[in-house]
Amino acid sequence: MMRKVCSYRLSEVAGYINWIYFFHAWGMNGKPEEAREALRKDAQDLLRQWETQYRTHAVFALFDAWAEDDDIWLGGTRLPMLRQQRPDASGLCLSLADFVRPRTMGKPDHVGAFAATVDAAMEKEHDGDDYRRMLAQTLADRLAEATVERLHLEVRRRWWGYAPDEQLTIDQLLREEFQGIRPAVGYPSLPDTSINFLLSELLGMKEIGIHLTENGAMRPHASVSGLMMAHHQAHYFDLGPIGEDQLTDYAQRRGIPIAVMRRFLAASLLK
Repeated sequence: MMRKVCSYRLSEVAGYINWIYFFHAWGMNGKPEEAREALRKDAQDLLRQWETQYRTHAVFALFDAWAEDDDIWLGGTRLPMLRQQRPDASGLCLSLADFVRPRTMGKPDHVGAFAATVDAAMEKEHDGDDYRRMLAQTLADRLAEATVERLHLEVRRRWWGYAPDEQLTIDQLLREEFQGIRPAVGYPSLPDTSINFLLSELLGMKEIGIHLTENGAMRPHASVSGLMMAHHQAHYFDLGPIGEDQLTDYAQRRGIPIAVMRRFLAASLLK
């Protein structure tokens, strides 16, 4: 296993901020350009203020990996995955395990795991001012995501090194034109936040200041975790709803009581 812990100045990651999602969080779609630019100016002013106060943090680890049915094994740790129960446009029912070499092939594959966050004090700025508090929170969220963008770039080019000659613009990076994917916990293909308990043990999230609630949510709120996969055909997909049969099977593979697993996967269950 290879593991890297990083700390970034805000100026090192600010160029990777996806402002489209920043504006979306503010409900600015369709609003006048002047209003968007005024909001962005306030955010950039706050960035400059924060530059000497705060940093962002990330941890990455690269593991020998295998797929076994719908499980991904990172070294000796089993990460059960879920599978679409309704075929997608290609006629397939996908699982993230499909993008990892099967154990039966003998030679291990590699899969990365990551987590990124901000200094917790960022989220406590301007507690008495609703506008400034929301500005601080949405900017902190974008900085955490921007940190992952910078981290993933270094992973592809140097640490994992499967794309050493990659030369993409920021716009191309934000459009995810690079090889591979980084499915995040809580997102459509990896909806089970309890996976964070496994990733925290694998990565040592506490070292970068991330703590988990009893539901697997990360604190600070402006934190991101997930997997990095290099398969040239890997792509994002929406898991969609799952049935009782898969819930039962998944709970058994996770070693968690069905009633508890039902709570974690409530939003993904067939109604």
